[in-house]
Amino acid sequence: MTDDKQEIDRLIDAMAAYLGLPVEEAYRAGIAGHLAVAHTIAQDVLAFETSDEAEPAPVFKA
Repeated sequence: MTDDKQEIDRLIDAMAAYLGLPVEEAYRAGIAGHLAVAHTIAQDVLAFETSDEAEPAPVFKA
């Protein structure tokens, strides 16, 4: 078992306990896959450089 797999398994167990949700063994692989994809996407977002002058987009309300 790789360190990443162990880390994802610990995360699944911790979040399930925190949320009070049971996790069926049949769903663990799917949950782990989604967490791995979310982690990859988050790394891309966090790596995006912005300047100090960057402003968030305005919010338009109707």
